[in-house]
Amino acid sequence: MSARPAALFALDDAHLPLLFPPNLLKGLRATVDIDPGLAVRDFGDERVRALLPEVEMLITGWGCPPITPQVLDGLPRLRTVVHTGGTVKSLLDPAVFGRRVAVSSAADANALPVAEYTLGMILLLGKGIFALREDYRTALAPPADLLSRDVGNVGRRVGVIGASRIGRRVMELLRPFDFDVLLHDPYVDAAEAVRLGARATSLEELLMTSSITTLHAPATPATRHLIDTDRLRLMPDGATLVNTARGSLVDTEALTRHLTTGRINAVLDVTDPEPLPAHSPLFRLPNVFLTPHVAGSQGNELSRLGRSALSEVERAVRGEPMAHRVDLAALPRSA
Repeated sequence: MSARPAALFALDDAHLPLLFPPNLLKGLRATVDIDPGLAVRDFGDERVRALLPEVEMLITGWGCPPITPQVLDGLPRLRTVVHTGGTVKSLLDPAVFGRRVAVSSAADANALPVAEYTLGMILLLGKGIFALREDYRTALAPPADLLSRDVGNVGRRVGVIGASRIGRRVMELLRPFDFDVLLHDPYVDAAEAVRLGARATSLEELLMTSSITTLHAPATPATRHLIDTDRLRLMPDGATLVNTARGSLVDTEALTRHLTTGRINAVLDVTDPEPLPAHSPLFRLPNVFLTPHVAGSQGNELSRLGRSALSEVERAVRGEPMAHRVDLAALPRSA
């Protein structure tokens, strides 16, 4: 790669100033030859097609058009793709890897706010905050049985499904607290689970014994409706399901039926479909805390993704291995 290679943004230009505020953009322009005023949304655009033959690096993000074999044919010098988002599955054709193109993503950087959101919800759930809020609103006075309620986080069992980047971050953030953490992941053995701060167990035991179950598995054909009506039935009365992964992991119709009874609770940042139809009961149930897919990077958190991307660009230009290179072999079982 040349000393200052030609690079091109391929993403929604509305995200550019958030991903690369002035200090980061300055560092990027010192490292690669890039037009900060051009963010590609269509590789077929005549102006863009004229630039592609010289491009050695693509800096991609949300809104990037798919990088197909046809697009690659117009990028003969492409050697590096640095993605400012998480998953690259819907972005890159596998042909990218076959053409000796190194691909990096900011999935690790994006994992942190999701894990922070999850930790915050777990701490509030353990204190019974959501139910207490509803009771306080209704009675307009503190509940008489406040001290005797089954609330508090000492020894409370949290079940983590999936030792993904985010799942591992969640377990890391849980370490300072007094939780009893279970982990279910078919790719993690008992010894590794202990190193992560958890005890490995079956999915059934995790669901049957956890007060709070949090989902961090990838969306794959094998995990579609991983949490179905039979598995929801295993959850004890008063337990809560937290989903910040993908809506397809849960059978939404089954979950809605279980939640409507009031027997269990849910914190849902993702749903299937997304967004939910306006008539969905999940918008109105008091035992459901619904947010619009905001656990990932938002606002000033996007600059963390840009900082991660800039570091990868600098490594690539220096000829060093990238720290967050995407492994083609791992894609089928990753997010």
